[in-house]
Amino acid sequence: MKIHHFRNATLVIETKEKVILVDPMLGAKGTQPPFTLFRFKARKNPIVSLPDSCLPILEKVTHCLITHKHPDHIDKDAEKYLKEKNIPVICSEKDAKHFRKKELNVIQTLEYWKKENFLEGSITGIPARHGYGFIASPMGNVMGFYIELPNAPSIYLSADTIYTEAVDKVLKEYKPAISIVASGTAQLDFGQPLLMRVDDIVKFVRNAPNKVLANHLEAVNHCPTTRKGLKTRLQKEGLEEKVFIPNDGEIIEIS
Repeated sequence: MKIHHFRNATLVIETKEKVILVDPMLGAKGTQPPFTLFRFKARKNPIVSLPDSCLPILEKVTHCLITHKHPDHIDKDAEKYLKEKNIPVICSEKDAKHFRKKELNVIQTLEYWKKENFLEGSITGIPARHGYGFIASPMGNVMGFYIELPNAPSIYLSADTIYTEAVDKVLKEYKPAISIVASGTAQLDFGQPLLMRVDDIVKFVRNAPNKVLANHLEAVNHCPTTRKGLKTRLQKEGLEEKVFIPNDGEIIEIS
């Protein structure tokens, strides 16, 4: 199995049979407004370009998973792409009406903790809490995914979440072969972080039974945690060898 890291939370899971796009943010650099104006530098998003090497992979996509409807997880260019290609979309039941209104081809909706058939394997929707304290409420619904496909390693996609009992349960009871954690510690101009603080990312890595892939880094202007900073902290904790921190456009092979 290959994981193609595009940018931010956008990636592709490629097996021998299927090519699954996750949380597509496909627009050009600077096509969205800043997500914070004062706490961090007010740069238009995304703050980096999509690598050219990612474009051929989009021609092979068979399905699309969307964790939630924020514009750094599905932007207008992604909506256009999904509609033109008529790509089958899988999402939370809470977001299905929104995506169907956008004329996306929603073929499957998921409930939290309910295991469903998916591409000859299975998928389970995992609760996610998009922020510490009160900020999580206006951030709305988010769903992580636990995926088991034939002849492929199991995958846990945390989605945009802090460390919760649900996250802990998946890591310790489901024991994914690869766990993908949103690691940018995003913050708006008010409130606490929307994603795990670095201490909780370390906790996530410690509790993960196998390899971890850290994404949602250095692509949008409200994410202060950097690859270098995260790597330095993981080195201090003796956890560096357990974690992939891919560059944009990098391909990770998982056996």
